[in-house]
Amino acid sequence: MRSGFIAVAGRPNVGKSTLVNALCGGKVAIVSDKPQTTRRRIFGVANGEDWQLVLVDLPGFQRPLDTLTERMQTAVDSAFADVDAVLFVLSARERVGAGDRFIASRVFALGIPVVIAVNKVDRLKPGHIASQMLTGSKLGDFKALHPVSAITGDGIGELRDELVGLLSEGPAYFPPEQRSDLSTEEQIAELVREKALQLTREEVPHALTVAVAEIEDKVVRASIVVETESQKQILVGKKGAMVRDIGVRARPEIEALLGFKVFLELQVKVRPHWRRDGAQLDRLGF
Repeated sequence: MRSGFIAVAGRPNVGKSTLVNALCGGKVAIVSDKPQTTRRRIFGVANGEDWQLVLVDLPGFQRPLDTLTERMQTAVDSAFADVDAVLFVLSARERVGAGDRFIASRVFALGIPVVIAVNKVDRLKPGHIASQMLTGSKLGDFKALHPVSAITGDGIGELRDELVGLLSEGPAYFPPEQRSDLSTEEQIAELVREKALQLTREEVPHALTVAVAEIEDKVVRASIVVETESQKQILVGKKGAMVRDIGVRARPEIEALLGFKVFLELQVKVRPHWRRDGAQLDRLGF
């Protein structure tokens, strides 16, 4: 049996979580086009006949702006202490810039193998992809470099094989049927948050989080937490239309996760400045 942990690093919005989902063969982490979608370290588990690959999906590197983002960056920093390799994700659709070079300076200094994935290559011309790969190759002494599309699946099998080849002999850290280390409540909260992110814009996505109160008798009760009354009004919507739409979108995936039909009860609550309040962050699991 071969096994190991591989950290997934990259700037926000390069498609890290979508790539983790593709490598694991199913949904591990929520995705959206909003920065800071990934707020905590999540283990995504991929299994083969004689191997187990644990991908450590991390928040994107960022300059901390409040207590929440300080804790997010701490999670990123501490994650590199116990991994066997790094999957460094770049976007084929954006110019390699200072943020990418800063992350490169961090991961290539770790002294462990670094595999570069140039993501989002679908619908791009071969010359553009080749140019991005050449630029990426100059970031450091990489183990391998793969052009991939997490959306279409192009190159995912080859990238997975590359990562599995880096694993050493070791135990299975998770049961074969387990795809993530998140609890059921955490997975449900993330699914609700994903749908809320899809329907909101401007300042609201950064200010909302979700907490599951209980799962009982096929009823799931959860709170969408925001910081201001105006944000609450947006999340509730006219005659409750917004929060109802969030529930309609989230319920099928929650039912697929739990394996049975549920009634999803959502409330929107205001907790002023929760992102800056250490005690509230502790209660919310950050």
